[in-house]
Amino acid sequence: MSKQPIGIFDSGVGGTSIWKEIHKVLPQEDTIYLSDSIHAPYGPKGKERIIELCKKNTEYLLDKNCKLIVVACNTATTNAIDYLRSNFNVPFIGIEPAIKPAALQSKTKAVGILATKGTLSSALFHKTSGEFASDINVIEQVGEGIVPLIENGKLYSDEMKSLLKLYLQPMIDTNIDYLVLGCTHYPYLIPILLDLLPKGVKIIDSGEAVARQTKAVLKKNNLLSTKHTKSKNTFFTNGNLDVLQQLLGLGYDIDYLDF
Repeated sequence: MSKQPIGIFDSGVGGTSIWKEIHKVLPQEDTIYLSDSIHAPYGPKGKERIIELCKKNTEYLLDKNCKLIVVACNTATTNAIDYLRSNFNVPFIGIEPAIKPAALQSKTKAVGILATKGTLSSALFHKTSGEFASDINVIEQVGEGIVPLIENGKLYSDEMKSLLKLYLQPMIDTNIDYLVLGCTHYPYLIPILLDLLPKGVKIIDSGEAVARQTKAVLKKNNLLSTKHTKSKNTFFTNGNLDVLQQLLGLGYDIDYLDF
């Protein structure tokens, strides 16, 4: 089983930010990435539909013999990870916004979080936020419109910059010193965010922590690859191949999937 690939899925291309961190930490592991772009974003769809889509994604990756599955989507994790773990016999790695380190390290006691509606309204987010940020002013902002712009290749558009200015201003006015990114699409916004935020505001996403957790779970289950040949990384999308190619760069196999 250790030679089998790691499966990763997201409601679009954003989860490639997680894939990059995993590939950095585990360069010897084969991976299969599934981008369900046609259904992005998952946030507004409701819990039952999100579970249905996550089940479908999981079944596809298991048909490809994946040994572990990373749910590279905050909304999918908060709504479906319990169902997936109860119904499929492989390890799952989930993702949630890194509100804990931001709250613990904040000096101004004000932290911004940019996330999807599905994540901010989830029980898991409220549990974590209540546990670690009870004495912190958490400014929540639904990033409505951001995911569709990224999925349509408009990452650096004027429309994106205008949207981000609008979303960040209440956080800046409250003197945040940390901005938590609660969607795997959002790390691709970091160059724009750094231009718009005051100097000294730190941006946190979950990618590195997810990669470390993936390695730990593989090790615990004796699933770490021992091969020394170059890893094979395959990408499937039911959306625009060019957008995925732009985010990954050249040199990767990307196939269209009617899914």
